[in-house]
Amino acid sequence: MGQAIRALARHVAETGLDRIPDEVRRHAKLVLLDTLGVILAGSRQPELVAWRARLGDSAGRGATMLAEGWPVAAPPLAALVNGTAGRSIELCESHRFVNCQAAVQVLPATLATAEAEGRSGAFILGYDVAIRIGAGTSMRPLAHQNGQSAMIGAVAAGARLRGLAAASTAQALGLGATFILVASYNNAVAGATTLNVAGGMSGLVGALVPDLALAGFGAQEDGLEEALSLLVANGFDERPVLEELGQRWEITRNAFRLRACCIPTYASLDALEAALEELGAAPGEIERIDVATYEFAAAMRSQDPANSFAARYSLPHAAAAIVLRGDVGLDAFDEALVRDPAFVRMRARVHVAAEAGMTARYPRDKAGRVTVTLADGRAATVSRDGARGDFRQPYAEAEIRDKFRGLAGRLLPAETVRRVEAAVDAIEAWPSPATLLDILRGGGKA
Repeated sequence: MGQAIRALARHVAETGLDRIPDEVRRHAKLVLLDTLGVILAGSRQPELVAWRARLGDSAGRGATMLAEGWPVAAPPLAALVNGTAGRSIELCESHRFVNCQAAVQVLPATLATAEAEGRSGAFILGYDVAIRIGAGTSMRPLAHQNGQSAMIGAVAAGARLRGLAAASTAQALGLGATFILVASYNNAVAGATTLNVAGGMSGLVGALVPDLALAGFGAQEDGLEEALSLLVANGFDERPVLEELGQRWEITRNAFRLRACCIPTYASLDALEAALEELGAAPGEIERIDVATYEFAAAMRSQDPANSFAARYSLPHAAAAIVLRGDVGLDAFDEALVRDPAFVRMRARVHVAAEAGMTARYPRDKAGRVTVTLADGRAATVSRDGARGDFRQPYAEAEIRDKFRGLAGRLLPAETVRRVEAAVDAIEAWPSPATLLDILRGGGKA
């Protein structure tokens, strides 16, 4: 096992809360709050409701599923279901510089293990490991980040909560390599919601693997490095993993989402909004919308998404939502709107193409250019090098809190939403993780 993995293990096992700066902890609370809201709202997706019903009494005990009725399950299973719910509505945060949705894959294992163990204080460390492993990994082009570096971050959080020392934590990280997944991005465009289960698997593995380490299961000495270099990815470089370790906290470099669609489309959607404002046109006046963007985002060009999930990866559908609704929120991807004739007609007017110059600038810039042409011949073209919400122009904290309230309010009454928000803000004062769960169980919508 290389120096980087051993250093990460020591970082996880030996870093006390007092060594994490106050401003980092404050930001981590906002990330936790945001992710909690996304999981709660995602729990209402039809496939999640049906899945929990099928589990029934066979799910076991020990940890809470964040869903109506607050069912319980064995911690790995609760983490799996909660993580899948959080991944299902495409509103989870991501990182500005590394392809990793760490919070929604690390937090479910953290919550489930914390509830079972009666401990807390691992979320920031697990997030840090997820991003640092991701920074050192050269992912394969079609591999989605679900179940990859974030899975190792979830294992790190679970190891911390189980009280593993540095050597045992390193062993757990090595064991985690056995479970790394390679889910295809093509699942998203095809509307294959199994992609969300791949994200949930990070939670399951994060809650399970520390137990394997405690039971004495062994891992190949260089198993994690081998997996990332030869098996599930194209290479692993230790140098980014160790860069400013313990000084730069990756959770502070995240990117929040306010639109319920894939984040590479955001710059183009910002440009579209500006072009529509410039023209002041009604939907019926729009003849054509041309989008130029970098190759990865241009792959999301489907004008006929198969279902609600596929629509989240359809730039034409998101553009149609802006034109016809004025927003790209959660309700813009209802199945009824995917089939709505007005949306079908508007999507057919949106044409997406890759531009080599923008592709060459990726990932430094995640750019988009939109030209809106009206039936009377008037047109407007707007370009954006990046989207609002990225490192150039982050969202205000008030916007993230409003997002949490709106999402959590789909499941909880307003007073419970307020109490949850206040509890997360005062997380250091919790006597145990049960503080949050007791508030959640105390209020719910029928």
